[in-house]
Amino acid sequence: MAKRRHAAKDEILLVPFLDILCSLIGVLILIIVVLCVSQTQQAEGRTQEDLQSAEEAKRLRQEIVERNTQSVALKEKVASLEELQKQIEEKEQRFVKLRKLLATSKETQEENLKISQQMQKELDDLLLELDGMKQQQTESKKEIAALMDELKKRDVPPERRAPPVVVQPSGSGMAADTKVFFVEATNGALKILGAWGEEDYRLSATAAVVVADPVYNYFLTEVAKNPKSLVLFLIRDDGQAAFNNGAGRAENDYKVRVGKLPIPGRGILDLATFAKYRGIIPPPPAALMAPAAKPAPAVKPAPTAKPVPATPPAPGTAPAPAVPPKTVPPPAPPAATPPAKKAA
Repeated sequence: MAKRRHAAKDEILLVPFLDILCSLIGVLILIIVVLCVSQTQQAEGRTQEDLQSAEEAKRLRQEIVERNTQSVALKEKVASLEELQKQIEEKEQRFVKLRKLLATSKETQEENLKISQQMQKELDDLLLELDGMKQQQTESKKEIAALMDELKKRDVPPERRAPPVVVQPSGSGMAADTKVFFVEATNGALKILGAWGEEDYRLSATAAVVVADPVYNYFLTEVAKNPKSLVLFLIRDDGQAAFNNGAGRAENDYKVRVGKLPIPGRGILDLATFAKYRGIIPPPPAALMAPAAKPAPAVKPAPTAKPVPATPPAPGTAPAPAVPPKTVPPPAPPAATPPAKKAA
């Protein structure tokens, strides 16, 4: 009897396992996509609009720094132009005097022929100097015009400027008789906002300047006279260090009540909501507002004039008295600046 053939081995079906694996991969892909989308919309807790605003503010700050640099260069060019104008006027006055000396009588010209030749040579030299100065003046005017055009190009239009920041009271309010004075604290600077009118005063926020600045000390002295006064520091994003120096000076040395209010953004401050609380003090004396005296620039030594032979007096006239030569005094040494006081 023939042997029975063995039946084929039972096959293991992997279809359910593959379905589960595919479903798991699909779920993982969905989770990864959701995480990627959320990460693109946020960066360190900030939305895309905040990042764009920060980039725009950074670009505007760079433009402001460039405009300040251009403004300083423009002021230097204007000062050099005024100096050249003064030198041209002096040269023209000497030119007129030389012309008068050359327009004397024929007898005097014949007697002083050598003198006139020397004067003519000096006159030619002066004319050459005048031509050079006028050419330099023309070039300076062109440079100033170019700088003015560049400043106009870099001027930020109103539609691109940051919107104003409205400062509103926070907390439970304040007493009706409270007088509030505002100080803006930014990166490395403090600004007193309209304490004696519409004029603002800006100073450096370093500890040495805060201690020694006469206008800031005058401001704190006047505010301290009213015990119900409040100095409210409006702190920008980068103004914490400036607030620490300014508020520390006010609290520790003048016992002035101090408050702080964080200010987001870079727009112009709108303080209309504090109109009825704002305090006013008398403006500081002009001596405090005047800038520190700068050392006098070095004076070049005046060229020594060639000796001119004396002109014989006309018949029947008394001889002119001898005039001593003019001497140029040495330049005054720069005034010594007092050492800066240390921070309290």
